[in-house]
Amino acid sequence: MRKVIVESPYKAKTFLGRWLNVRYARKCVRHSLLLGEAPYASHLLYTQPGILNDNDARERAWGIEAGLLWGKSAEATVVYVDRGVSRGMEYGIEAAKAAGRAIEYRSLKRAGLFTDPPILYVTKPL
Repeated sequence: MRKVIVESPYKAKTFLGRWLNVRYARKCVRHSLLLGEAPYASHLLYTQPGILNDNDARERAWGIEAGLLWGKSAEATVVYVDRGVSRGMEYGIEAAKAAGRAIEYRSLKRAGLFTDPPILYVTKPL
């Protein structure tokens, strides 16, 4: 197994957007495992309740820095692009370039593995 850093979006403007990003990131980690890799997705680990608060800029920076430091021992950075490339992902890509680490761009959609769930809006009758 080769160690890889998983880059996918986390931060979003809405709760639903963040939920979709987390759901997508989990699929990315699974995809990486299915490819025989040992993936590391710091944005899924450090943002769990009780660890770091992603809404606090200082704590967000700690998480990004910790992930980048861990990345120094990775063989590649894999960037999943179906939900766009966030600023946090850009940091990771730049760190991989600076370290001379391989960067691979992936799409779960192209692999036939990605679909967003239908969004249902439930309203009470007036």
